[in-house]
Amino acid sequence: MILVMEKEGALRAKRAAGERAAEMVEDGMVVGLGTGSTVKYAMERLAARQREGVRILGIPTSLQTAIRARDLGIPLTTLDIHPEPDIAIDGADQVDRGKRLIKGRGAALTREKIVAAAAGRLVIVVDRSKMVEGLHGVVPTEVLPFALAPVLASLKTLGAAPVVREGVAKDGPVVSDNGGIIVDAGFGQIRNPEDVERAITLIPGVICTGLFTAYTGKTSVVVGGEKGEARVL
Repeated sequence: MILVMEKEGALRAKRAAGERAAEMVEDGMVVGLGTGSTVKYAMERLAARQREGVRILGIPTSLQTAIRARDLGIPLTTLDIHPEPDIAIDGADQVDRGKRLIKGRGAALTREKIVAAAAGRLVIVVDRSKMVEGLHGVVPTEVLPFALAPVLASLKTLGAAPVVREGVAKDGPVVSDNGGIIVDAGFGQIRNPEDVERAITLIPGVICTGLFTAYTGKTSVVVGGEKGEARVL
């Protein structure tokens, strides 16, 4: 019974965060659509707002998000047509006090970072469990298959314990929408996230790292609570 109540509370928190973020979108905006369960609630609310007369265009960060958007009736566009989206809504695995992020559990980190960089504003939707004092643990990293072995070796020199992420209900590694292999680089406490992000990015063969430290100035964090409330940081 307790586990059921905890699960229901977590779902309420995600829904509250997603729906609050959707209310931050204004008529006529181009919206970057992240990937994940919390963003799903934002997309459902955006679809409802469309039916109320709000006009938006979405830029999906994954095939999964594109399919979901089409099912909801959200019209889609691309960065080629709209290279500077007004706002991006996305989730995160961890958010620290400085609004620095770890992302990539859904293996869409590269496209999410591209859209986050291009957008005028980044809105991160999370429940309270994702808020941390300091970033730590696994940092998802997308890698060119050709460079996998040397990248793994280089990550070890940075103090990480890298593991190739294995697929679920399939044999072999997780492959992104871009054809990259996802490596989960396990760190302890990450004391200087900016330096670690820079060091990982400089490894030849790394496509993208799940550390997001460059967008704090335009980031708002919407934190959902188990009672269905949401606050904006």
